[in-house]
Amino acid sequence: MSITVTKITDKAILEQAFKIREEVFVKGQKVDPSEEYDEYEDQSTHFLAFSGQQAAGTARWRFTDKGVKLERFAVLEPFRGSGVGQSLVKAVLSDIKSSPQTEGKEIYLHAQLTAVGLYEKFGFKKIGDIFIECGIKHYLMKLY
Repeated sequence: MSITVTKITDKAILEQAFKIREEVFVKGQKVDPSEEYDEYEDQSTHFLAFSGQQAAGTARWRFTDKGVKLERFAVLEPFRGSGVGQSLVKAVLSDIKSSPQTEGKEIYLHAQLTAVGLYEKFGFKKIGDIFIECGIKHYLMKLY
């Protein structure tokens, strides 16, 4: 099955991304919806990954006072391990690197323990100790 990733520019497509986040984070990982959806939705650049014609995963990035933060990587369970996550990371990093405003800014994320290996494949390194966010263990990771 071919994997494609598109930058979301339409509210209807953004709703598909929100449904994936609902399934993965709110239902699957019991994240409080008030913590999952935040004031940064409109400021973020969102992506939707498809496996064939089916929406399979989502992610976003945004500017923060610390640099550029990758967030909300979610892949529906049936598509995990099929390259959807890697395709999302690749597309997000490509988009960040093609944006002149990101030049010279630190690129970082908060990685759930189960996703650390994925991000390490792209050059991210763990920084500091494990911390808890939304009841889930994470590492701060930076791209070097």
